[in-house]
Amino acid sequence: MAKSSSQSPWRGKRVGITGVSGALGQALCRQFVQRGAVVVGLSHSPRPDHAEPHSIPDEWVQWSCGQEHQLDSVLATLDVLVLNHGINPGGDQRPDTLTTALKVNALSSWTLINRFEAIAEDNPVEGKPRELWVNTSEAEIQPALSPGYELSKRLIGQLVSLRWSDRNKERGSVRLRKLVLGPFKSELNPIGLMSADLVAQQVLVQASWGLSLIIVTPNPLTYLLMPLNELGRSLYNRSFSRPDP
Repeated sequence: MAKSSSQSPWRGKRVGITGVSGALGQALCRQFVQRGAVVVGLSHSPRPDHAEPHSIPDEWVQWSCGQEHQLDSVLATLDVLVLNHGINPGGDQRPDTLTTALKVNALSSWTLINRFEAIAEDNPVEGKPRELWVNTSEAEIQPALSPGYELSKRLIGQLVSLRWSDRNKERGSVRLRKLVLGPFKSELNPIGLMSADLVAQQVLVQASWGLSLIIVTPNPLTYLLMPLNELGRSLYNRSFSRPDP
């Protein structure tokens, strides 16, 4: 059961969500609103005229991949940034399609990670650090029946793991969390096994427990393999880490 808004750690926080017009984005919006947060929707689409109650953010900002710098003024106001935008090219493996998948699913999020961290370090807030949540997907370690989707999600997943392992830079101003999610029903995946609302609710529950690696999936193997995968990446990344020159 969701906490009342008066007990929620997100009460009064400004939460930005990319991909907010999608199924999970709307579900996350509802969950945050129920907990008293002020939600800022960051979407490639214009603000819809009609939508389910509590699914529309308090504020709406339209943007495009490749124009991440235009969001700096918005990022500076956020306590939590959830990177949730993405595309699924399915079986389309044409070079242009793969390039687009890499840009949207990985490189855009990587750019926003760096910009949000830089802004947070230049403008620290008292109390708890800002938070950055990155939806990488179970496709990091499991087949998704879409080679382009898997490739792009594995790239952003490895970049987040690399960030976790980076001992050369103080990142106390931002708490980085990774969301590893199994198949849920959406336009990208109409045969998903879970509902977006269930996934969003579990994401916030696990975040309230203080977890940095948040896993929501019906596949029990992921709960075993993903932590082991992160441990292996951490050992590898730290073993070959060099101090800043």
